[in-house]
Amino acid sequence: MSKGSDFAPLLREIKAAGLLERRTAAYAMAIGINVALLAATWAGVALLGGSWWVLLLAIPLAVLTTRAAFFGHDAGHQQISGSRKLHDWIGMLHGNLLCGMSYGWWNDKHNRHHANPNHTDKDPDVGEGVLVWTLEQAEGRTGLYGWLTRNQARIFFPLLTLEGFNLKVSSITFLLGRPRREARLELGLIAAHLVLYFSALFLLMSPGQAVLFALIHHMVFGLHLGSVFAPNHKGMEMPGADTNWGHLEKQVLTSRNVNGGLVTDWMMGGLNYQIEHHLFPSMPRANLRAAQPIVRTYCERIGMPYLSTGLIESYRMGLQHMHEVGEELRDQR
Repeated sequence: MSKGSDFAPLLREIKAAGLLERRTAAYAMAIGINVALLAATWAGVALLGGSWWVLLLAIPLAVLTTRAAFFGHDAGHQQISGSRKLHDWIGMLHGNLLCGMSYGWWNDKHNRHHANPNHTDKDPDVGEGVLVWTLEQAEGRTGLYGWLTRNQARIFFPLLTLEGFNLKVSSITFLLGRPRREARLELGLIAAHLVLYFSALFLLMSPGQAVLFALIHHMVFGLHLGSVFAPNHKGMEMPGADTNWGHLEKQVLTSRNVNGGLVTDWMMGGLNYQIEHHLFPSMPRANLRAAQPIVRTYCERIGMPYLSTGLIESYRMGLQHMHEVGEELRDQR
């Protein structure tokens, strides 16, 4: 079987099983439940606003905010309904209004990742930045960046606590660089988010409580969201400019799944089925579990490596890769 034809038989199996069909009603119910839980959490904040116990509610609020981000992600992949316009509104309401991050910025970045996962020249998720992912990226780093590279495996999870703030800053920076006509609605929704969020905190709490609540909320949100995306590709194959892979190889060899049950599915927004999600990005999240045995069996049948491992082992693989990338700089000291 040629590289170009490897994916077609699998696609036929998945279509025959009905796994690409929309699950709009299931999404409507899940979104409704999440919105209701968010409202209940904010009601709890209003009731406890004068007490330091209110800070505990920042944790469930962070978990539910991450759920909102998952729905924005699914809308970007057109998983929910047959209407692109509806997806855009769902994405902006969940991303911009509920999370304070740009749906347009996320889509631009995330679609480039899906097109070329783990490709250092084309995937923005493994481009050189605060962290690096290849020996070439690490080479010659000095000063603060050198220290970060030498220690990146140790500080990875602490750095994730800043991701909630980074998402807002990156979103606003992206939108300010866009034509005003294109960015106006998204910037308006982010502005509404910021005004409503901080007005609620400072009206319901003392200034000190409000600042601590916002810090805890965003740190747990960043840690949760980053911990979901971190195990998916780090430590997997990294294709180069001369790599000639078809769609199946490109998506399966660069991704790994995380084993688990319904709790894992819920906490990770279905992204623990990373291989299936990358092969079929428009597949509704609720269908990914049913698709996994089909994809795994097919990969075994054609001799394609398929990796699914436990959560801790997945983190170990990613951190080990990051540690090895910084090894040369550590040896030079």
